[in-house]
Amino acid sequence: MKRRLLFLLALWLLPHVGQAAKPNIIIILSDDAGYADFGVTGGGTLVPTPYIDRLAKEGIFCSQAYVTASTCTPSRMGLMSGRYQQRFGAECNVPTIPTPGYTKEDLGLDTGERTLGKVMKAQGYATMAIGKWHLGELPQYHPNKRGFDEFYGFLGGSRTYWPDENPSHGKAIRRNDEPVDEIKEISYLTDDFTDAALDFIDRNQEKPFFIYLAYNAVHGPFEAKEEDLENSPKIEPKNRWMVSAMTKSMDDNIGRLQAKLDGLDLTDNTLIVFLNDNGGTNSGAHSNGSLRGFKGMYWEGGIRVPYIVSWPAQLPKGKQFDYPVSSLDLLPTCLAAAGGALPQDWKMDGRNLLPYFKGKQTGAPHDILFWRFWRVAVAREGPWKLLRVAENPLAEERELLAPLMLINLDDDPAETTNLANKYPKKTQDLLNKLIAWEKPMAQPRWYDGSNWQHWQEEQLKNHHMTP
Repeated sequence: MKRRLLFLLALWLLPHVGQAAKPNIIIILSDDAGYADFGVTGGGTLVPTPYIDRLAKEGIFCSQAYVTASTCTPSRMGLMSGRYQQRFGAECNVPTIPTPGYTKEDLGLDTGERTLGKVMKAQGYATMAIGKWHLGELPQYHPNKRGFDEFYGFLGGSRTYWPDENPSHGKAIRRNDEPVDEIKEISYLTDDFTDAALDFIDRNQEKPFFIYLAYNAVHGPFEAKEEDLENSPKIEPKNRWMVSAMTKSMDDNIGRLQAKLDGLDLTDNTLIVFLNDNGGTNSGAHSNGSLRGFKGMYWEGGIRVPYIVSWPAQLPKGKQFDYPVSSLDLLPTCLAAAGGALPQDWKMDGRNLLPYFKGKQTGAPHDILFWRFWRVAVAREGPWKLLRVAENPLAEERELLAPLMLINLDDDPAETTNLANKYPKKTQDLLNKLIAWEKPMAQPRWYDGSNWQHWQEEQLKNHHMTP
């Protein structure tokens, strides 16, 4: 009898032993939020964000964190693959019109790319993608084909937060690949997406799970629940008031997620990352604080984002990491946390941040970071940032369309002064490195939506400084 009891006890302990060996991992992605619209980024004047702030208190806030693009689709491509999206031609936003040599079948995250879902699934994780996908709407790009056991969300870029009786293909809420009856099932998407995450945790609490929770909050359309509006400051313009209520809803839902983990005693061994997909818009709804620029631009306001990493069992609490990090780092960091290793033949642009966070490795994880979005390209090395505005990457000659811009972010975080003429050697050095980085990159597979020529002109208009 005693042996039988010991045997049963051992069987009961098995999943808990596995749980201790591999952390649960949750990536929370907000959408279009302003950099300064959270307490942890010095904001909190929009609306208090106590639950997002809790993540920072229990983990590490990265003060110079970047995404790989200033718009939704290419930013998510880099995050999901851990590689510069330019390597596989995913440079532009809104994949609807293919460039010469490509077809509509190419409008998505290259099927040859390993994804976070596939990587974590290979490590024995139960995997789920929730919320906004925006990485391709054709069957071959569906989350269930990219390593996620389950999907609950929509495939396109934006939609109403309320039930839609007759949504289009990209806007329909799906459970895996089946549209749900939204009138019966949908209440308010930020709540509904959190409900899906809580249910997945309940069903997978005895084994390691990976959740990619991509809220569409606080992307437009600006729609908020009445109770959140009543409990948010009524500020002008109206879109700003709406976003304050939408931010409160998202923060409250992150609090619900934390309460679930607390209640199941999973918090300590859960790695949570919170970040935004790009900077806030210039609609008046969002604030990037002192950062110059907005979504769609390659000033800091377009690409620098809130970025918090919390893993109470393994990482320091309440710390700030001041070297540049990237959304590219999520895949190798999550893989390392799970005990996996990168294949030697895999060209990975991200870095495992865990040794840096734990103090086992010092200095900057990246020697240099690059960006390119059609006409605008950027290199950042240490405090130095080079912006180049040139003819589009399909042109044989990348003729400069504006003077080169060099900024020292340590001395000039608001990006007000062009130092290119003062430091011509540094300018040329960064330009040479940018050109060398570009050489092996693929041709962009699609234009920037149907109105791409307009956005080319906007890029030119939005990126200039006095020499």
